[in-house]
Amino acid sequence: CCLVLDTSGSMDFGSDGATKMEYARRIAGTLGYLAAQQGDAVGLFCVADGVIQNVPPRRNPAHLVHVFDVLDKTLPDGRTRLVPVLHELAETIEQRALIVIVSDLFVEPEQLRGCFEHLRFRKHDVAAFHLLDPRELGFDFYRPMRFLDMEGGPSLFAEPTEIADRYHKALELYLDGIRRIVLESAIDYHRVSIDEDYEKVLMRFLVGRTRARGVR
Repeated sequence: CCLVLDTSGSMDFGSDGATKMEYARRIAGTLGYLAAQQGDAVGLFCVADGVIQNVPPRRNPAHLVHVFDVLDKTLPDGRTRLVPVLHELAETIEQRALIVIVSDLFVEPEQLRGCFEHLRFRKHDVAAFHLLDPRELGFDFYRPMRFLDMEGGPSLFAEPTEIADRYHKALELYLDGIRRIVLESAIDYHRVSIDEDYEKVLMRFLVGRTRARGVR
């Protein structure tokens, strides 16, 4: 089980309580623990503009403590270069694995298609948790404000009511694109609003995989 955790700057966003990074830590940590309990080797790759932390898969309890320690200490920073990093991991993770990507997937959907197909071509089982904040989905801003690019780009001062229609249209096109490529790439995809109980999200994931194995 190889956990791929997006640690780019945008993962530091959270409008109400936990940030996407904090939520991602819970997802990755719980899945790592469950995988270790059933005897699987667990590895962790923290990625932003490259592979920031690389904890190769191991099977012993002390190693899992090290994974948790890295999860706890890694901070979100820098730009997203998820596409080249996933291609790199497809080539460097030699043993067939369950690869769990936990990210806000701020990438053009068509660029992700090649990554997913590359991972699948290398015989990996791929799951993706797509983390979004409720305000990113609802865009419920009602007064003029400055929007900051958390990965280092320029800021934008805007009246939300004037751009809301364009924002929702762009978001719909983006999510439709993601939905299409994950279906075509046979990825186990889960879109998650981070105000949702992460235990319920993981339960759906685990039950879905159990049912899929039963079908096969």
